[in-house]
Amino acid sequence: MSGAQNASPFRTVSRTSHIAAVPDAVFAWHERSGALERLIPPWESVQVVERSGGFGDGARLTLRIRQGPLAFRWVAVHRDTIPGRQFVDEQVEGPLAHWIHTHRMDPAEGGGCRMTDRIEYAPPFGLLGAAAGQWCLTPQIDRMLRYRHDVLRGDLAAHGRFADRPPLRVGVTGSHGLVGSALLPFLTTGGHSTVRLVRARPGPDDVLWNPATGQIDGGALSGVDAVVHLAAESIAAGRWTRTQKRRIRESRVVGTRRLCETLARLDSPPRVLISASAVGFYGDRGDEQLIEDSSPGTGFLADLAGEWEAATEPARVAGIRVVELRLGVVLSPRGGALRTMLPPFRLGLGGQLGSGSQWMSWASIDDVIGAIHHLLLSDSIEGPINVVAPEAVTNREFTETLGQVLGRPTLLPVPQSVLRVAIGEMADEALLASARVLPARLQQSGYQFRHPSLGTALSHVLGKTEPRANSS
Repeated sequence: MSGAQNASPFRTVSRTSHIAAVPDAVFAWHERSGALERLIPPWESVQVVERSGGFGDGARLTLRIRQGPLAFRWVAVHRDTIPGRQFVDEQVEGPLAHWIHTHRMDPAEGGGCRMTDRIEYAPPFGLLGAAAGQWCLTPQIDRMLRYRHDVLRGDLAAHGRFADRPPLRVGVTGSHGLVGSALLPFLTTGGHSTVRLVRARPGPDDVLWNPATGQIDGGALSGVDAVVHLAAESIAAGRWTRTQKRRIRESRVVGTRRLCETLARLDSPPRVLISASAVGFYGDRGDEQLIEDSSPGTGFLADLAGEWEAATEPARVAGIRVVELRLGVVLSPRGGALRTMLPPFRLGLGGQLGSGSQWMSWASIDDVIGAIHHLLLSDSIEGPINVVAPEAVTNREFTETLGQVLGRPTLLPVPQSVLRVAIGEMADEALLASARVLPARLQQSGYQFRHPSLGTALSHVLGKTEPRANSS
């Protein structure tokens, strides 16, 4: 539940939710590295600039926040910390006249935790700012708190399913990409530790990795339990010229093979490798329902995915459990297809692509990282896994649902001929191809989707109210 109050010169927005974990566990989650990154809504542009002082009273956090063309420096200080129960953030420098955020965890009747976030704030510019705050800032804070509680509830439930397992040390390539940047804070807030495999300018806890040669500091990977391999050139980085196709292929096939050969040579190799692949493996298949045992398709993306998965063979031969993630469209406004679609759709200029009858297989960013976590800790699973939601939709359905979530019309279809002129071969293989993919093995393994329906997923990642189903 949530509410806004006006009994003082400051406005107050609060939200209380039941979390199926004891207060000490909820407090500990907030203490761990990555908690803030997990709680920042993906529709907001917030960068952590500096942290100091740990987590207790006096700890200091500096953020850079962008709102449209404007950027603000925000400095907050922790105070009034009660271990296992409460901590408070107070703005000491920033755009608002006043901001105090109290995080409170209390035992809930019947078990679990009553998690309350209470924000007391005052906008700048006096009465004018107060009027603007009531109109836009209060709803913005409320949707932020709703998102935070949804993430906290889902993350603690996911980690709780494997509470009997010891924490892992996980190496990750592609850690700055869309999936990697969400995966790392999810893992660290669950008590796991991570090692970034980076190609340049390594930090103190990073490992330098050359994907062209496979060179890695093997000593730095000593004790790594698992590797999640996500690094790859974007297929949407430009028109598919011969040179661009070669870059795409080398980043996936050559980079993966070199990594797997290196892991296989380690004195103590990781127990599991989870390597990205894509539902492009199935090609253009019309209305056919596709599961992991379905035959491969044809075309550049299908051939590429097949070679990409085959490149993991050196790791498999070395006795490493290998899982290939056949990823669909990953839904997050921070990147990927959704980020590209949002500007025209927000302007009311969105529409279906081509006939709109082609099937789209998708998953929310939280279900992608949730599935990776599930696969890391499910020792019996190996081979290809479709990481898509249970409900594939046609492009027409996707377009209509996104328009409903945004409250915008979707009346401007993009003809196939225009797409082909604009982006060439990529149009037929990436935008007009139909792949109705089902997460058969993932569901059989017991994975519980957070966002099984498209409306729920888009509403979550965009901070909107879920559209009502059509009634007949």
